[in-house]
Amino acid sequence: MEKIIILCIIFMMVVIFLKWKHKDGHSHGEETHHHKIGHKHGEGSSIDFYAYASKIKHWNATFKVSLSVLTLILCIVLDNIYVSVVVIIAMFYLTVVKGKLSLHGYLSILTIPIVFILLSTFTIAIDFSKQPIGQYNLYLGFCYVFTSQAKLKNVTFLLLKIFAAISALQMMTLSTPSSEIIYVLRKAHVPKLIIELMSLIYRYIFILMDVYTKMKNSAESRQGYCDFKTSCYTFGSIASNMLVISLNKANAYYDAMEARCYDGDIIFLEEDKNIELKQIIIAAAFIIFLILIWSFTR
Repeated sequence: MEKIIILCIIFMMVVIFLKWKHKDGHSHGEETHHHKIGHKHGEGSSIDFYAYASKIKHWNATFKVSLSVLTLILCIVLDNIYVSVVVIIAMFYLTVVKGKLSLHGYLSILTIPIVFILLSTFTIAIDFSKQPIGQYNLYLGFCYVFTSQAKLKNVTFLLLKIFAAISALQMMTLSTPSSEIIYVLRKAHVPKLIIELMSLIYRYIFILMDVYTKMKNSAESRQGYCDFKTSCYTFGSIASNMLVISLNKANAYYDAMEARCYDGDIIFLEEDKNIELKQIIIAAAFIIFLILIWSFTR
């Protein structure tokens, strides 16, 4: 049964990819330019770009954050492969189909967490021994690397659960601007210090990434990565300059906040958006559906 599920998931992902590849073929040039606009100030800034361009941006922010967090909790608590698969499909539908986010952009955003997931689950799937144990083993000359079907099964289940949880969070971040997420946290009575630090750190990361991108492009235009030795020297120079520039940027932005009458409380623009009864009903039905799947397949 587990093998059938895995094959179905792979087949579904291939079909979705081919479908969207064919659909986007007529407007490839326009979407390519659209995607580059989102990345021109660094890779991280594209997250806010996608959030503001999402077609479900007008949905109530509290509704989207609540649905995302509740789905994330259910993925972890229920610990069911069928629930994980349904969550992955549902979050993909909301983000890509309803939100009109390009498949290429969606996959590019998921690249970094997917790499970390694969690396972490790979270390769980294998083990080392001096004896040839396990159903699958490989001799490396000084020890055996082995694994088993039970470990591969557990890793597959864990991989799907983590990916489902990340998909739920990505639905929130790729359809809700950071300012609206902060607004929801403020309504949830999260301590003011945590909210302000989160906002400043979030914005400052993109500022530093923008500076790093410009320094890297400047180094590449001067053959700063022509060989391994030069690349190491260039990397060290950029890292040292980043430290100095980050301190200068921090002082400059604090002076700018002081010039705008900053008194220890950052005021955010807050906008209330109406929530439709239809959305609440569909979300409640989705949550009940996940619980029913878990109850029938546990």
